[in-house]
Amino acid sequence: MQYFGNGIRSGAVPCDDANVYWYITWTPSSQEKELEENPAQLKQYMSSKLGKIPDKVKAVVENTELEAFISSPLRYRHPWELLWGNISKGNACVAGDALHPMTPDIGQGGCCALEDSVVLARCLGEALLKNSGGETKDKEGEEGKEEYERIEMGLNKYANERRWRSFDLISTSYVVGFLQESNGKFMNFFRDKFLSPILAGLRLKKADFDCGKLSIS
Repeated sequence: MQYFGNGIRSGAVPCDDANVYWYITWTPSSQEKELEENPAQLKQYMSSKLGKIPDKVKAVVENTELEAFISSPLRYRHPWELLWGNISKGNACVAGDALHPMTPDIGQGGCCALEDSVVLARCLGEALLKNSGGETKDKEGEEGKEEYERIEMGLNKYANERRWRSFDLISTSYVVGFLQESNGKFMNFFRDKFLSPILAGLRLKKADFDCGKLSIS
């Protein structure tokens, strides 16, 4: 279950017969940031922000023990940083959240990290294996230097493959979250009447991605 509008988003997912995972997101003011250190005030504030949602959902928040309340900031990377920033340098690169931290609005953070691992392994494997026969070179003296250059080449290819996919997911996730959490009568009406089916389809579209096979022939 997910509810959004009027500047907040909330949702609840049953884990088993006795436990429920729930969340509330909002953009805090400077005064509200102090709530992070006071669970009692945090619970009271969250309850006041729930708005018009079913009583059963409100009861989930109200029945949650104080020690279970945790306030954590959502982090993401400005997507334009990926266009002219370094994803790889020499024989080092970034992947997963170090590459594409994004808001959890399209459910692709972990999936994208798995894509990274497949592409990274494939690019390194292709770079380290000879084209003929798939055997590695064994030269004294030059072996280390050549291997370093091959790794660098493989990481550059990985960076090029993942740059635009990461840019796309970070941007889409931010826009979806911004629209869901937006406030105001006009935005609420426009989102609920016209954008809801588009946003739902957008999530499914971003999940339908083929990063290629891992095996190297």
